[in-house]
Amino acid sequence: MFVLRELIKVTYVPLMLGGFLAAALYALAGGYGYGALLVLLLLAIGISFALERLVPYERQWNQDRGDSWRDVLHAFVNEGANASSVALLPLIVAIVPGFDIWPTDWPMWGQLFLAILIADCGITLVHYASHIHPTLWRFHAVHHSVKRMYGFNGLMKHPLHQAIETLGGTCPLILMGIPLDIAALLAFAVAIQLLLQHSNVDVKIGPLRYILALSPLHRFHHIKWPVEGDVNFGLFTTIWDRMLGTAVYDAKRRFSSNDLGIGKEPNYPDTYLAQLIRPFKAPSKTEATVPNQAAE
Repeated sequence: MFVLRELIKVTYVPLMLGGFLAAALYALAGGYGYGALLVLLLLAIGISFALERLVPYERQWNQDRGDSWRDVLHAFVNEGANASSVALLPLIVAIVPGFDIWPTDWPMWGQLFLAILIADCGITLVHYASHIHPTLWRFHAVHHSVKRMYGFNGLMKHPLHQAIETLGGTCPLILMGIPLDIAALLAFAVAIQLLLQHSNVDVKIGPLRYILALSPLHRFHHIKWPVEGDVNFGLFTTIWDRMLGTAVYDAKRRFSSNDLGIGKEPNYPDTYLAQLIRPFKAPSKTEATVPNQAAE
């Protein structure tokens, strides 16, 4: 069992990310349709949850704190919105004038790689701005209110903030004329990456930490205090964080629930409807004067 656990720690990320993206590419190229992507996503979620229990980073993060159904609602609403966005893409492309410069002659995997890089830049910049601008932060704070990190945390977002991030990541792609299949693959890749980025699996990523924005790096982003937690904004890669000077990693640092949340708002609402309403309420003095992490 020890050998199996150590093997999982090393292979979890490449098999989840590489394996499921390869399967998604094969499914669409083979004409299996978008339903196959949903099946693959559900399988990825099941594997992620199973391995979080077999090889946990922090065992307590696997325990329900009355937040599981809330997180399921966030995931259902936000993934539903993502699917709707992809379905509406032909209408959006028809309405929005673009440049029709998308490299459709590239292989599908190359087009997906390009879409990931472009979307990663836009989403990272919106994410960075959300820790600086007080109004954006109030919507983004929903995501930072978590007290445990596990797979579903990545989809725990206020729907308006997710819409803003999505616009930041996809507007350049729409203007370039991204095809529907590549947009669907991108949405699938984002969902898989969010699973990995917030996973409670105790992974060993080695040199991948210099390239990919995975859970060992992203835990630093969820530190509840400002400055210390205003790091590692990237969704897919560390490229933009290195350019912004916000890339941080310390292999010796361990995290617990005491490190997570919003430092100056320990009683942030923890039910779904309350979290949807919270950003629209009048900000406290702290929120009005401290833009980054409410802070924190």
